[in-house]
Amino acid sequence: MVADEAIWARVTRELADDLAVDAPARDRAGKPPFDEVSRLREAGLPALLTPPGPAGRGAHWRTACSVVREISAADGSIGELLAHHYALSWSARFFGSPEKRDAFESRAVAEQWLLGGSTHVEAKDAWSGLTLTPVRGGYVLDGRGGFRAGVTVADRLVLGATCRATREHLIVLVDPDHTGVRTDTANDRLGQRLSGAGDVDFDHVPVSADQVLGALPRDEHTASPFTSLAPLALSLLLAHVGLGIAEGALAEARDISRGAPLARPPASAREEYADRPGGDPYVLLAYGELATAAHTAAAVTERAAEALARGLLAGPQLGVDDRADIAVRVAAAEAVTSRSATHITARVLELTDDAGALDGGAGLDRFWRDAHALTAGTSSAHRLRDIGDHYLNGTHPRLTRDT
Repeated sequence: MVADEAIWARVTRELADDLAVDAPARDRAGKPPFDEVSRLREAGLPALLTPPGPAGRGAHWRTACSVVREISAADGSIGELLAHHYALSWSARFFGSPEKRDAFESRAVAEQWLLGGSTHVEAKDAWSGLTLTPVRGGYVLDGRGGFRAGVTVADRLVLGATCRATREHLIVLVDPDHTGVRTDTANDRLGQRLSGAGDVDFDHVPVSADQVLGALPRDEHTASPFTSLAPLALSLLLAHVGLGIAEGALAEARDISRGAPLARPPASAREEYADRPGGDPYVLLAYGELATAAHTAAAVTERAAEALARGLLAGPQLGVDDRADIAVRVAAAEAVTSRSATHITARVLELTDDAGALDGGAGLDRFWRDAHALTAGTSSAHRLRDIGDHYLNGTHPRLTRDT
């Protein structure tokens, strides 16, 4: 496995370097990321989480998190696209039977699927959101949903929908090429413009019994600790997207500052700083603060990834206490990376202003926009409250969680 992980690291680095070359231009164009998906597919990254064995060369979740982080440093939109794909690729493992899992994963790898959608069910009752009406041999799917990533370029959609007859929340697989599926691209987003986000209408789309991957737990009493890792897995992957965006912004700002003409340091500056890039000691202090913030976020996020990897390995034997520990670590990763990403991406614009980074040519603004678009839908306060309640009172975070 060490050799395989080394291969994935090299492949990811090469792809990230390729994406970084034209990232500003692609961000400005804002086209659906068909070309970027082709690059992912050529690198073999969509199938990375395929179980190791004769059918494929898979990797662990920690490797998947590292891949998402490095891709996001080059292009946060594509990092988010890949993050959602990885989370959805385990849908049958989280919610279905071994038979469903094997059939779904084998076909996904053989046909090199890129997945979009969401397993979250937003319906408040059986007649809102995405609904499934039972018919002979399966269901028909109706409704409209908004999705953060993948739906404009996906080979298959993985969706959470409510059965009108039983009120069960089911996970279904849908072909977006069906005539009853209509996708509206989200072209006017502040950031994350290439993540494949959009609204999708479903008009009487047939869903056979074979396309039902599993069922979501109805409430806390029916949720198992392992199944409840599904939203945590997505949240952690998105935390790696935020971390990657912060690291990418900081690295590009550093390169700009290094290449900028040397500024005359203040008279109070020590002699040793005078001939260095960013010779102002306050600039050096700012970079030190930002680098430390990035290192701190990385440490918290990596520990959360280790905890999640152990929980996924435990499978159905995962205990409630272990799941609580994972949830708290993921919440900490979300809170820290959210704050770090928004702070770092804003601060680097100030640090590089004198070098002309704000004229649009360098494209540093895309990191700021991507960080805010990524974190707008989450609340650090809620995560910190859950962490505090667990630390102070020993309270376990809920097994069911809105992401």
